[in-house]
Amino acid sequence: MPSTPSLIKILRASADPTRLRILLLLKAEELSVAELQEILTMGQSTISTHLAQLRQAGLVEDRRTGKSSFYRLTATESNGILDEILLKAAHETKESTADQSAMRRVVKKRQDRMRSFFDSVAGRLGRDYVPGKSWKSLAEALLRLMPPLAIADLGAGDGSFSLLLAQRAKRVIAVDSSEKMLEVGREQAARAGIENIEFRMGDMEELPIDSASIDLVFFSQSLHHALHPAQALREAARILAPNGRVAVLDLAKHRFEEARELYADEWLGFGEAELEEMLLKAGFEQVEVAVVDKQPEPPQFQTLLGLGVKT
Repeated sequence: MPSTPSLIKILRASADPTRLRILLLLKAEELSVAELQEILTMGQSTISTHLAQLRQAGLVEDRRTGKSSFYRLTATESNGILDEILLKAAHETKESTADQSAMRRVVKKRQDRMRSFFDSVAGRLGRDYVPGKSWKSLAEALLRLMPPLAIADLGAGDGSFSLLLAQRAKRVIAVDSSEKMLEVGREQAARAGIENIEFRMGDMEELPIDSASIDLVFFSQSLHHALHPAQALREAARILAPNGRVAVLDLAKHRFEEARELYADEWLGFGEAELEEMLLKAGFEQVEVAVVDKQPEPPQFQTLLGLGVKT
């Protein structure tokens, strides 16, 4: 925390009418040299000189962003003398009202530039690269909003999704029919120091999980590998406790036959009505099924999300 400027420095720095006007502006808003030039209709060298003197007096500080520096009043625990001076100056400085009005116009221009950028990318921002934005970061945020649950990840593969769930879950049971996949998952969990996850060898249609012991069941792009998807959903209902939920993320029905050989797919996705009917017949209520994503590249796979509640 910066020290509070001395009385002498405050009085000396604020004695100049231009510096007083700058202080009044910076009390209201963080501004750049260029913006102060526009508001005060003064040259850059004049503005910079006054800012240097105010900074030397400890009254202002700057924040570098890109090619610009933004100035603001120095944050101090107590600056009552300066506040009192500026309060009186706001009433006695004849340019104050015009300065504040000009400042609002300048800040609005800054906001308009930002708005103009987002207007220019509307409709494609989600498809273009955005620094810091990723599906993993969004998933992490949403997971932290979930209450701690007992979760079963069915057809878990190498456990990547299970490990993500385990960060927030009470416990996770990852089930897969491939022992090699499960071994990879165990190794990843050990490296990450995650202990609330258990990897079990088993089939989605005959789960090695006790009845009514799970709060949330996930099928993440796994149901189309089941020989009998309807039976896998009935097993999900069996292991769920009352009011437990099932979430199915899978492919919508498609015609990419090569998927059978390339990805060992048993089913070429599911229709919305087909998945809804299977969930209802498995005993789920409040069933919702919708397409939630579509890949732009051929064969343009679409992703279905199916939700249901066991009552």
